[in-house]
Amino acid sequence: MNIQISDIGHVIQLAIAPVFLLTGVATKLTVLTNRLARIIDRSRVLEDRLEIGPHDDYQSELDILYGRAHLINTAITLSTGCGLLICLVIAMLFLGDTTSLPLDKYIAGCFVLAMVALIGSFVFLLREIFIASKHMRLAHDVRRALAK
Repeated sequence: MNIQISDIGHVIQLAIAPVFLLTGVATKLTVLTNRLARIIDRSRVLEDRLEIGPHDDYQSELDILYGRAHLINTAITLSTGCGLLICLVIAMLFLGDTTSLPLDKYIAGCFVLAMVALIGSFVFLLREIFIASKHMRLAHDVRRALAK
């Protein structure tokens, strides 16, 4: 098999868009793991306070944090799956071009699955943000009512 430099250049050009997408997914994973770390940190503080004695407010906030952590974990799983599928797309682009295998349908299928996983990840992230915002507003309203 004789692979020309121009052929490799063409494949690299095709793979650039998925590589940029992969960079975006990696950045999103950083955001998600940072949100999860903050949830875990707050959960540890509340768990330490609950060890001293039971408190309904701490327990209810902890329950909300556990739900948020579950949503973020799901978003992380979907984003990671998206990243893996994008890597597979890039590998199949090179493999298909260098071996002349008809991988077009597999490439398209993997790309569509990657987009579905990315969309799902954004949905779970958005749901977690809504829950966090709602809890923050409720806590603010309670503090305001107590101050009056």
